[in-house]
Amino acid sequence: MTRHLLDVDDLTPDELEEVLQRCVAADPRPVLAGRGAALVFEKPSNRTRNSTEMAVVALGGHPVYLKQDEVDIDGRESAEDVARTLALYHSVIAARVYDHGVLERMAATVTVPVVNLLSDRSHPLQALADLLTIRAEFGDVAGRTVAWVGDYSNVARSLALASAMAGMDVRFACPRGYQPDDDDLDTFVALGAAEVVSTDDPVAAVAGAHVVVTDAWYSMGQEAEASERRPIFEPFRVDDEVLAGVADDAIFLHCLPAHRGEEVTNSVLDGPRSRVWPEAANRLAAARGAIEWLVERSLGPEHGSHP
Repeated sequence: MTRHLLDVDDLTPDELEEVLQRCVAADPRPVLAGRGAALVFEKPSNRTRNSTEMAVVALGGHPVYLKQDEVDIDGRESAEDVARTLALYHSVIAARVYDHGVLERMAATVTVPVVNLLSDRSHPLQALADLLTIRAEFGDVAGRTVAWVGDYSNVARSLALASAMAGMDVRFACPRGYQPDDDDLDTFVALGAAEVVSTDDPVAAVAGAHVVVTDAWYSMGQEAEASERRPIFEPFRVDDEVLAGVADDAIFLHCLPAHRGEEVTNSVLDGPRSRVWPEAANRLAAARGAIEWLVERSLGPEHGSHP
């Protein structure tokens, strides 16, 4: 049966653990030997392109990078026909898109795995990388607290899903109008988070937290909103004062790129609590482990053994 990864909760908690184990395995299986992987980028990216291409290479495959003007989803061809075409040549399709619905339509059309490299709704490989970084720091993460400060974004949602599935407490400090909705908060509880808190007070949200995470106040495609968002989010800047009440061993994460001096100060981003570069390095491990697991599940166990 074909498996896709459009968001973290496409996996069960046990499957999430299996994927994380694949991510840290020293000897990845060549499940893509002699096979191609289509990497479709409606939105450009530094970390996502490099980590995904090298993950495919590590699995023995050949990555083909495709820009929006080369595939023109729902322009020259529908998302469904793009997916059908790519599935003729490739054993996995990974796409970074504006609209999450495009991924859902692609996944409903083809029998090769579709992997979300980012959409307006979710960023599952970033969440896997974050969880790998947290586990490397703390070992058993159950009962630890993750505090998100800033906009409730696609990155925030996927990280909360992964954290809840790992048994962590989840807190959000977001401006009013930019916070998680009640349905998502209920989902995090249902997935295993013992505590889920949403507030507009960043100092209260990070008090005693083990992991503090933020992201840009406006992402690619939202540049026109920058002047409107800056005064709203300024009280949510992560600086040394905000971090004063965190746990003694707390760490700071950011998916990058950072707008230094806006959502985070240099003293935090470059400070002793920051793990942003190990986090970025883990994007490769996350992509490799997830694609390996998906391809093996979708194409059969014979693709999980060494030749």
